[in-house]
Amino acid sequence: MRTVTTLPSATEIVAALGREPVGVSHECDYPPAAADAPAITRSRLEVDESASSGEIDQQVLETADTEAGVYDIDVETLDALEPDAIVTQGMCDVCAVDVAVIEDAVARIDASPEIVPTDPHSVGDVLDDIERIGAAIDRQQQASELRADLEARLEAIRERTADIPPEDRPRVAILDWTDPAMVAGHWTAELVDWAGGEYGLADAGERSRPREWEEIRAYDPEVLIVAPCGFGLEQIAQNATDLTERDGWAELTAVREGRVWAMDGDHYLNRPGPRLVDTLEALAPIVHPERFDGPDPAVAVPFDDLEADVPGSESVQGDPRAEVDSGP
Repeated sequence: MRTVTTLPSATEIVAALGREPVGVSHECDYPPAAADAPAITRSRLEVDESASSGEIDQQVLETADTEAGVYDIDVETLDALEPDAIVTQGMCDVCAVDVAVIEDAVARIDASPEIVPTDPHSVGDVLDDIERIGAAIDRQQQASELRADLEARLEAIRERTADIPPEDRPRVAILDWTDPAMVAGHWTAELVDWAGGEYGLADAGERSRPREWEEIRAYDPEVLIVAPCGFGLEQIAQNATDLTERDGWAELTAVREGRVWAMDGDHYLNRPGPRLVDTLEALAPIVHPERFDGPDPAVAVPFDDLEADVPGSESVQGDPRAEVDSGP
C-alpha cells in the first residue's frame, strides 16, 4: 500500500500504524525518517527565521488571498510515486494542502489513489481519523490497537482530575499565535478540561481566532500557555516580546504568580495526531502541579526560562502557522 501524506499529523498517524509513507509534505519532520521521503508539496511563502509573528501573519494572509494559494503540489513527483492512498486535510487551506488542491493534482497523474481527508475538531475526531486512515491503508487492527492505547492514556489523566471541583479549576488560556493574539481552539478546551482547568475563552470544537488583548486581560488567566502554530520553543523565545510588551502583561495573574509556560506548539498542541495525548500529559502538571510530575521539558518549559537557544529546540523548518489556523 503506497501511501502519501500531505500534513505532519497524517504522517505521524500512518507511521504509528506501521506504514512508511512513500511521499510526504515539506513540513513533515516526525518520525525522523519522514524527512527523508520525497516531498510532494512546497510553500509559496518566503518566511525566514528572523521574521516576526506579525510579519508571518501578514504574509500568510496575503498569499492565501492570491489565486495560486499558499501551496504548490509537485505533480511530477506525485505521479512517479504511484500512490494508492493520499491522506490530506479539509480543515484549513492556509494550514496545509487541502482536498481541492489534491483532487486537482490527482486528475493529472496516471494513478487513481483513494483520497482520505481529515477534518478534526475534537480529540474524538482525531481518534476517528486514526481508524479511518487505518481502514484506507489496510491497517485496521493496528488502528484499533493504537486508539485503545491512546484512550487508556487519556483516561488515566481524566481519572486523576475528575474529582476537582469548579472552584479549584484554574482559569487557563492557551495562545496558538501571539501577533495577533489568537486563542487556541478545536480540541484545546477538551484537553484543558481533562487536565483539570477551566477554559473560558473558547468552547470545545470552536476554531482558533484572533482576540482583542483586552478580552484576554479581562479573563485574567491564572495559567497561560504560549504554543504558537509552527513554532518550537526557540522561536517562541525569539517572539516573546509580542506578549511581554503588551499593556497589562505584568498585571495578569498568571504572570504575577509565575504560571506562564511555553509549549512546543508545532509538534504537540497544534498537530492532531497521536501526540495530542502527549500534549495532555504535559498540560496536566502545568495546570495541577500538586497532582502530576512534569512536564517533559522537550514539550513545555516555564516562559521565564525561555532562551533563544533552548537545547534540543529548533525553529520550524516548514511554515509557521502550519496545520491549525483560524482559516480564511
